[in-house]
Amino acid sequence: MTTDNKQRLLDLRYLRMARIWAENSYCQRRQVGALVVKDKMIISDGYNGTPSGFENVCEDDNNVTKPYVLHAEANAITKLARSSNNSDGSTLYVTAAPCIECAKLIIQSGIKRVVYGEKYRFEDGINLLRRADIEVLYLNPEENETE
Repeated sequence: MTTDNKQRLLDLRYLRMARIWAENSYCQRRQVGALVVKDKMIISDGYNGTPSGFENVCEDDNNVTKPYVLHAEANAITKLARSSNNSDGSTLYVTAAPCIECAKLIIQSGIKRVVYGEKYRFEDGINLLRRADIEVLYLNPEENETE
């Protein structure tokens, strides 16, 4: 098995794990999960939801996402700030394409690779990551055979 094939299998596994992690989200409209991996170790995780100490309700009465809901990537990156780990050179696995706000956090955190599993109608986050020379890979686990 080539190094590229091994990396692809790892990417698919971590992306499936991020999908499972997304199940922790209380959001009704969309559940998103993220893992930060460095040297084959998960150093942080996150899912979309409200800030710590807030009620676990992401949408208002009109089913619109509340403005203070954090994205999975933001939760995973900010969790690193409270740990002894750092994300320099790591890979972020996220179930949905990062938005532009999360892309800025990804760039500033030193993450060098992003693997995502669902495309989004806006690609400004993906374009910003590429502009910052971050490797970006779309990989849908359902389109790939499982090992």
